[in-house]
Amino acid sequence: MEPKPVIETVPYLSQKSITIDVLRLDQIHPIVSGNKWYKLRFYIQDALDTNSNTIASFGGPYSNHLVALAFAAKENGLKSVGYVRTNEGEPITPALQEAIGYGMQLVFLGRTFFQEKKNKLLSQQQDGPNGVYFIDEGGYGILGAKGASTIISDWKNTYDYIVCAVGTGTMIAGIINAASEKLTIIGIPVLKNEGSINNEIKYLLDNNHANYILLNEFHQGGYAKTTPEQISFMNHLWKHTSIPTDIVYTGKVFYAMAQLLQQNYFKENSKVLIIHSGGLQGNRSLETGVLHY
Repeated sequence: MEPKPVIETVPYLSQKSITIDVLRLDQIHPIVSGNKWYKLRFYIQDALDTNSNTIASFGGPYSNHLVALAFAAKENGLKSVGYVRTNEGEPITPALQEAIGYGMQLVFLGRTFFQEKKNKLLSQQQDGPNGVYFIDEGGYGILGAKGASTIISDWKNTYDYIVCAVGTGTMIAGIINAASEKLTIIGIPVLKNEGSINNEIKYLLDNNHANYILLNEFHQGGYAKTTPEQISFMNHLWKHTSIPTDIVYTGKVFYAMAQLLQQNYFKENSKVLIIHSGGLQGNRSLETGVLHY
């Protein structure tokens, strides 16, 4: 079933000549939240088409991706394995406990040489009833981008700018592939000093006509890092709009938007669409009461 996410105008951010809307992907499914639904859709179908019985992927201890994959695999009659960037014996986070509850087997790869271990496992892809169907971390890959390209299919001719978070680069690559020439895509990378992200995005692109730019100054210190200013903004955003955001991705995007508007970044009379990519798992790393929702 194709989800029908709603679009809300955000007067709290909008200005006299700039209209800010948000695409509420966070509302399309209680578990397979936001862009995860789109990035996983064609991987799940491909695993079924190749008669695989197990699907596996990678992520950190607060991974939205692993939780979504565990649920989607269970719903489609597949076993699931999550290779986690943490050590065996460390406390099981609520996110990982949720993934276990959906039947996912966890394998702890440790925090050192994680990428090397991951790449070795990815090279062992083997389809079929006795094989394991691997998905890269965060759904990165051609099929992930293909799924992400369907996010804006109904709205690509409506806006002047689309703004989204950038983690692995899969979602923004899909959006770029689907974009019309009049659109400018703005990505907010959430990792610090991520020198390879441009190449990772370009590897997934088949649209050379779209305009896109990465703004690297809004990462708040790096992946899963935050600041008191960002937390305060997220609480104010919730108070005025009832839009929940997370410290890893969407909180940084909305906070970046507020600063860009102060800088008069956007052309007058523009329409801007923020992609709320869903997933609040990262907030579980915060102490109770830090966020007001």
